[in-house]
Amino acid sequence: MARIVFVNGEFFSEDEAKISIFDRGFLFADAVYEVTPILDGKLVDWQGHFERLKRSLTELNITIDFSEKYLLDLHRKIINKNKLKEGIVYLQVTRGAADRDFVFENTLKPSLIIFSQSKEIIKPLLVNKGLSVMTSQDIRWQRPDIKTTQLLAPSLLKMEALSKSMDDVWMVKDNRITEGTSNNVFIVDSVGKIITRSLSHDILGGITRAVILKVAEESGLEIEERSFTLEECYSASEAFITSSSIFIRSVVRINGKLIGKGKPGEIVGSLISAHLEYCKSHLT
Repeated sequence: MARIVFVNGEFFSEDEAKISIFDRGFLFADAVYEVTPILDGKLVDWQGHFERLKRSLTELNITIDFSEKYLLDLHRKIINKNKLKEGIVYLQVTRGAADRDFVFENTLKPSLIIFSQSKEIIKPLLVNKGLSVMTSQDIRWQRPDIKTTQLLAPSLLKMEALSKSMDDVWMVKDNRITEGTSNNVFIVDSVGKIITRSLSHDILGGITRAVILKVAEESGLEIEERSFTLEECYSASEAFITSSSIFIRSVVRINGKLIGKGKPGEIVGSLISAHLEYCKSHLT
């Protein structure tokens, strides 16, 4: 059954939806997006995603006249029309359509696209199969803190990892780990301290990242936000990634080297439980 999607003011069957070939999101990746997880047919941490959307739009000087209430209502309609119980809702705002030119008018009307994807989120958490990652130079544009659709570099890196029977790539800049292809990264040192890179222009401010830091602090775990090296990763007792579409996943192997005991650890297990409790209390 074809999904129902939203494009510029109207709902369509996915095979009937159209957008201009001159849309700058298509021609220049001049667009921002958000991915909001869905549990039990409801949005998880909507406010965090909306606030980040506003920040991304501000950074690119894209002005919208959509209110938070309007966008929230559209998300709920997409969920209901597609009978979505678990998965994600994807929203994208582009600068709008105009004949191809590096120069653009500030009066363009932004395009708005929303669709859903049904996928399991909870079951993989409960299984918590450890992931294997490789490292590579961070070749993305210099503002990954803005959630734009300029995702070719991480997509190609992800494909390289899969071709080598690995699950993802941790990117490296100036001999320090930045983040995964679509996730924030964490390590746990030998005494149980959680270490993750501090917010800057080098990484995306993940919504799940922020929640994990919050629940970790409330659980009495020590946290340090700073850059860290690959050598620190190899000596870590645990490692993990976070994102809105997968929540939390243990990493048990980096560049073929086992991390800790080579299996998901206790701290990650406790964070998974605490995060799920948080999600249940932050449904919209």
